[in-house]
Amino acid sequence: MFLLTGRTLWGVPFMLDLTFLGRNLGRIYRNLSTPALYEEAVRRSEGWISHAGPLVVRTGQYTGRSAEDKFVVREPSSEADIWWGKYNRPIEPSHFRQVLVRLQAYLQGRDIFVQDCYAGADPDYRLRLRVVTETAWHSLFARNMFIQEHDRTALEAFVPDFRVIHCPQFQAIPEVDHTRSEAFILLDLGARLVIIGGTSYAGEIKKSVFTTMNYLLPKRGVLGMHCSANQGPKGDTAIFFGLSGTGKTTLSADPERALIGDDEHGWIEQGIFNFEGGCYAKVIRLSPEAEPEIYEVTRRFGTVLENVAIDPETRRVDLNDDSLTENTRAAYHVTQLPKIVEGGVGGHPRNIIMLTADAFGVMPPIAKLNPAQAMYHFLSGYTAKLAGTERGVKEPTATFSPLFGAPFMALHPMVYADLFGQFVARHKVDCWLVNTGWTGGPYGEGNRLAIAHSRAVVRAALSGALSGASFETDPVFGFGVPRSCPGVPAAILSPRGTWSDTAAYDRQARALAERFSENFAQFADRASPEVRAAGPARV
Repeated sequence: MFLLTGRTLWGVPFMLDLTFLGRNLGRIYRNLSTPALYEEAVRRSEGWISHAGPLVVRTGQYTGRSAEDKFVVREPSSEADIWWGKYNRPIEPSHFRQVLVRLQAYLQGRDIFVQDCYAGADPDYRLRLRVVTETAWHSLFARNMFIQEHDRTALEAFVPDFRVIHCPQFQAIPEVDHTRSEAFILLDLGARLVIIGGTSYAGEIKKSVFTTMNYLLPKRGVLGMHCSANQGPKGDTAIFFGLSGTGKTTLSADPERALIGDDEHGWIEQGIFNFEGGCYAKVIRLSPEAEPEIYEVTRRFGTVLENVAIDPETRRVDLNDDSLTENTRAAYHVTQLPKIVEGGVGGHPRNIIMLTADAFGVMPPIAKLNPAQAMYHFLSGYTAKLAGTERGVKEPTATFSPLFGAPFMALHPMVYADLFGQFVARHKVDCWLVNTGWTGGPYGEGNRLAIAHSRAVVRAALSGALSGASFETDPVFGFGVPRSCPGVPAAILSPRGTWSDTAAYDRQARALAERFSENFAQFADRASPEVRAAGPARV
């Protein structure tokens, strides 16, 4: 029995342990190793072992995050702090309890898998997690994605701060439970509990924990960031903001630099630290030439491949096959990569890269931002949702996601933005906007920028090669665009020149500038005059 004293869910104190899930569970598989989880997954027909070693699984109809099915319990300890609205929809405690009671009944007699692990590489800010799943492969996902505890004595005495219960075969009843659909992601931040059902998409597990970290840590002066991070040979740290599919994982997995982490980090007075122990990379049409490190991981034992096509006879995978989804994924432990920063911590960043997949074809491959512009673009979070990353997204859709990760931010964006501005100013960080989206026209007319060119502009920024470059000021957005950059044709640095119809470009740029202004209106009353003035000009 594994005990934890908790607050009440029903008005009386109780002890939280695995009997909290009911007293008639089936077998409890606790902290199984990777090979043992493989054996259980195959025995239960949960997936296939591919010829090179990864475990290939299917997630059914949910092949991306179901953002509209996430709810936060409106309870006294967190209600006043939550940023209620589009990304944090409220659900009443009684409805949460109702789903939970039925979930407990569902689990009676069923086997469960438990992984005890951590979120947060810095011991002073880490969260002790207990992830309970009804499938072996989701337990392997948790083992890959979070920070493992290898000391068996410590595991036996493990007391979680937070619990995630994931049962994809259990479905909500919307008209009874007040959910949007049969799928649900319900967070009770007071009880330190997440329950997930109706969806097999494993990303819901990691993003629920990320949301929780982003609720808890700012109260301690820690900035939670939806970003990847790496470190150069001289110890210089860089971080990369961006929504899924914009290139965080690809561009941070640079053979010339060591990876700290690919998706979630915290920034504290001592530097930055990874929240996770693994990576969750998009692998559709992955190229061994352009992305060799990640490509190799798709051919290794221990990796979980989600919705990747596999030949039933040869067990060979096809990374180019998008018949199930564009959002094919690989979940692997960070130690699978050849060059990492051991321990998952780094110094204060010298450079910040804000990645946007611009579907309008207006943004340049790279632009230099002054501090006020950096704050403006951090709050704006302009990009395009790429196909498959969320349920229902079939093609790139222009969007503004504050902080480049609004779906995972529990507090008001200005809480994070204020911390961001303080850290950037204090440590004199150079900030850049990098477009990994379209050039020569909008989506459907122009072309996606080549990964090689995106890598080149990033390397130029991080190496200091652009420190002496000549910049021209963009007449609409006001940021500095370099006239030349090593490894990049000068003709594509200025996006207007890549369009065959420059008048059409001007109209598109003005339309995008208007969208920026309309979106930023929600922050205008709390932003400084300098930040408000850093937006695009209305011309």
